Amino acid sequence: MKILAVTQSYFPFLERGGPAVKVRALARGLAARGHEVTVLTANLGLGRREDLGENGTWGWRTAEPNLETIYVPTAMSFRALTLNPRLPRFCRDCLSGYDLVHIYGLYDLMGPTVAWFARQRQVPYLVEPMGMYRPIDRSFFLKAVWSRVFGNRMIARARRLVVTSELERDDLIEGNVPTDRIRLRYNPIDLAEYRTLPPRGEFRRRWQVPEGEPLVLFLSRLIPRKGADLLTEAFREALPDRGVLVIAGPEGEPGYVAHLREVAERCGVSDRVRFAGGIYGDEKKAALADADVFALPSSYENFANAVAEAVASGVPVIVSDRCGIHSLVNEKAGIVVPREKYAIAEAIRRLTQDQALCERLRRGCRAVAEELSLEKTVAALETIYAEIGRAGSSGAREADAARETDC
Repeated sequence: MKILAVTQSYFPFLERGGPAVKVRALARGLAARGHEVTVLTANLGLGRREDLGENGTWGWRTAEPNLETIYVPTAMSFRALTLNPRLPRFCRDCLSGYDLVHIYGLYDLMGPTVAWFARQRQVPYLVEPMGMYRPIDRSFFLKAVWSRVFGNRMIARARRLVVTSELERDDLIEGNVPTDRIRLRYNPIDLAEYRTLPPRGEFRRRWQVPEGEPLVLFLSRLIPRKGADLLTEAFREALPDRGVLVIAGPEGEPGYVAHLREVAERCGVSDRVRFAGGIYGDEKKAALADADVFALPSSYENFANAVAEAVASGVPVIVSDRCGIHSLVNEKAGIVVPREKYAIAEAIRRLTQDQALCERLRRGCRAVAEELSLEKTVAALETIYAEIGRAGSSGAREADAARETDC
């Protein structure tokens, strides 16, 4: 099968969050199973980068077996939106050569542009909202305008919508998306990447965390929704005179790290909170190797990739019941709590004092991680793609035409 994956952000732009890693893992997994995959994405470096390959007709291009990535040039950008002048020409010249299109994410211009050309050329496409279907962070008015102008039609004509948790599926159903068009597929974890972690103690030495002191790790983009401020308050309640909280991740909103430092100062734990910034690759693995507890008290996550990485590393987790992964980890690899300070504090106390509980959850991490293996998630995606192929019947095309009229 020849597949076009469309994503606004992609490796190596890791500061853009989970999609940069997730889409790459799925693309490589599909390529390893014999599919021909093209990833179409934006050059977010706004210029030449040595890690983007060679310049070609459509932009910088990298190639692996059965997998090519095209970074179309970006003329302008505003937050997640980019203007990519070569994109329409690529669609006119190349889109008909693909069996299907997989569009990742909302609130950009790449997905709607490719979807429009796909409809004109009768190339089936599916949309994976990646937690963006229900606006949650900011720019609510602009997101509503985007949905009215671009998104509603793109979603209405998609053959399938892929969600990564039951929580996200419920959001789509509440938005009147028919259940028969929604398919569940978890986010992937490349388990081989986490089988061997750096030696324990490396990260602690770098950040002056004494051996024997509990290390609670928060790792995510630093924006209010993720709950690092709430975790800091809970950390103070749970461990008033020992332990270290590491807050790692790129700053997602200007001034938010300064706010978090003020929270730590107000709670009287500023000397026991480390702000590690964005950490990736081996440095991230070193942090996971040394962590005793991983915590993400987010107010909403369609899945929570960082939690899955912690589980793959054998670290017991604390997550709020608004993280999509909560149903997978609850009492198997971690503790699920309401997004409330004292509940989070109690979970931290349990995981730093109850050794038997910690050992049981560490053992459970392996079974949960297996459910998220690249092999299983790619196989699930292949099943969805096969459905789309079967949906290319005249009856399915008539149903699509009816949805187009309704839009």
